[in-house]
Amino acid sequence: MGDNLMQQSVSLLQVKDPLFKRMGASRLARFAIDDERRMKIVEIGGAQHLLNMLESARDDRTRKEALKALFAISKSDAAAVVLHQAGAISIIKSTLESGEDAEVGNYKSNLLSRFQDLSYDIRS
Repeated sequence: MGDNLMQQSVSLLQVKDPLFKRMGASRLARFAIDDERRMKIVEIGGAQHLLNMLESARDDRTRKEALKALFAISKSDAAAVVLHQAGAISIIKSTLESGEDAEVGNYKSNLLSRFQDLSYDIRS
């Protein structure tokens, strides 16, 4: 999967339509299969755009895709550091729980556990 496809996926996160945002996030989650690709996503701005997407999401499906992609990226320690520096913990904690989609809560919990495993304080 080339850099161009990754860049296109990041570009999709910046449109207003939540469907395109979900498509971009889903593609990034699939690209994030090794540390090199995870860091490439971070370098081209994907992590920050995913956090922005999560923060502004108005529906469960959009929140779920953003959390899923962020979790995939966070599997790289270096990418997790960047996410932490970008304020990921507070954004994730402020994400609304879903009454309809348990996966939102699962991804949220998994992400917070990932940061805790890396010795970040998730209580704040």
